[in-house]
Amino acid sequence: MQPEKKMKLRRNLIFSSVAALLALNFIIGARVYSDSVKSRRDRLSVYQSLELFSQVLNMIHREYVDADKVAYRDLIYSALRGMVGSLDPHSEFLTPEDFKDLRDDTEGSFGGLGLVVGIRDGFLTVIAPMENTPGARAGIMPGDRIIKIEGESTEKMTLQEAVHRLRGKPGTKVTITIQRPSTGMVRELTLTREVIEVELVRDINGKKEFPLIDRNVGYVRISQFGEKTARELRAAIRKLKDNGMRGMILDLRWNPGGLLDQAVEVASVFVPKGTVVVSTRGRTLFQNSVRRASGPGDLLVTQDGERMPLVVLVNLGSASASEIVAGCLQDLGRAVILGEKTFGKGSVQSVLPLPDGSALKLTTAYYYTPNKRCIHREGIVPDVVVPIDEDTERYLLLKRTPGGLDSLPENERVRAEMVEDIQLSRAVDLVKGLLRFQERVVRANSG
Repeated sequence: MQPEKKMKLRRNLIFSSVAALLALNFIIGARVYSDSVKSRRDRLSVYQSLELFSQVLNMIHREYVDADKVAYRDLIYSALRGMVGSLDPHSEFLTPEDFKDLRDDTEGSFGGLGLVVGIRDGFLTVIAPMENTPGARAGIMPGDRIIKIEGESTEKMTLQEAVHRLRGKPGTKVTITIQRPSTGMVRELTLTREVIEVELVRDINGKKEFPLIDRNVGYVRISQFGEKTARELRAAIRKLKDNGMRGMILDLRWNPGGLLDQAVEVASVFVPKGTVVVSTRGRTLFQNSVRRASGPGDLLVTQDGERMPLVVLVNLGSASASEIVAGCLQDLGRAVILGEKTFGKGSVQSVLPLPDGSALKLTTAYYYTPNKRCIHREGIVPDVVVPIDEDTERYLLLKRTPGGLDSLPENERVRAEMVEDIQLSRAVDLVKGLLRFQERVVRANSG
C-alpha cells in the first residue's frame, strides 16, 4: 500500500475513533444531565409535597371543630398509617404500642382464637384456622371474612389493629361476625380466647406415633413452621422408615406458614445439600438473597439408594412457608403436589424501628421458587388438582380437632364422621402407583 493511502487510512481511523468518543461523551453527558435534572425535579416535588402536607396539617390543627382530635402526633400517625397502608395489605405503620404488641407476639404466649388472618381483596380474611383452637372448633374455614369484631366493622381496620382486637387475656370472650364469600352466609360467633399452643408435626391420628397408613405408605402432617419443625420431621421420618415406609405423604393443608429458616430446613430433608430452595428479590441488593439446602441431603431413600415417592398435600389454607416448601419440591421434581391452589402469600416484610419507638413494617421483597416463579398472589398450582366442597373441608377440619365434632348436632355429626378425605385417598393411590412403577423399572433393568 502506498504511503499516502496508509496515512489517509490512519487519519480516517483516528477521526472515526475521536468522533465515536465524542458521541459517547455526549450521550453520557446528556444522560447525566437528564438524571441531574430529574433528581432536581424529584427533590423539588418532594419539597412541594411536604409543604402541602405541612399546610394541610396546620390547617386541620388550627381549624378542625373538635380540638381533642387534632394533636400533631395523632394527625401525623394517621397520615403515616394511610400512606403505608395504601401500598399493600402487609405493609403498615406501627405505633409504639403496636410495635410492642408485635414483639410480644414473637417473644411470649398470648390468648387468641387460633386464626391466622391477612388482608385479601380489601377484606380481613382467614388464611387458616390452627388445629384444636377456638376458631377451628367453631368451624371457621380458610377464605372466610371477618367483617365485624365486637360489632365494629373491620373495613377500615389495619391488620395489626384487627389482630390486636382478636387477641386478649385467656378466658375472655370476643364476638366476631363471619362471612363466607362462596355462599354469602353470615353468622355471629362468640368465642373464648385461649393460650394458643400448636403441635407442629403429627401423624394421621394427631399423635406422634407415626404408624404406616397403608402397608408401606408413611404420613406426616405439619401444622406450622416453628423452631422445632424440621427436627421433629426428621424424627418422624426415622420412625416411619423403621416401620418399613417406602413412600410418603407430607400434608401441608391448613398450614399458614411460619419461620423461613424452618421452611428451608424442611425442604432440605428431601433434596441434595446445596440445592436452591428459595430466593428473595427486592429493589436493593441487600434484599436479594438465595437460600440453599443444608444438612445430609435427601432422607427419603431406600437402603439401595432409591428415592422414595413423595406426595405433598396443599390447599387454600397453605401459605407462606408452606408454599416455599411445596414450590421448591415441585420445581425440582422431587414431589408431586396434590390438592388445591395455595393462598399466595409470598412477600417479605422487614420491620424498621423508628426513633420515637414506632416502626415501619414494609414489604421489601418477594419469594421466588428455584425456577424463578413468584409465589406472591400467584400461589402454587398442584400437579394433580383434587377439589373438595366446603362442607367436606369443614368436617375434615373438625375431625382433626379433638372434640371438634362434638359441636355439631347429632345428625350432622354422624354425617361428618362418614366424610372421606378424598385428597388423602388420592395421595395414597398415587404413592402406591409410583411404587409399582418403580418396581417395574427395577425389574426391567435387572432383566
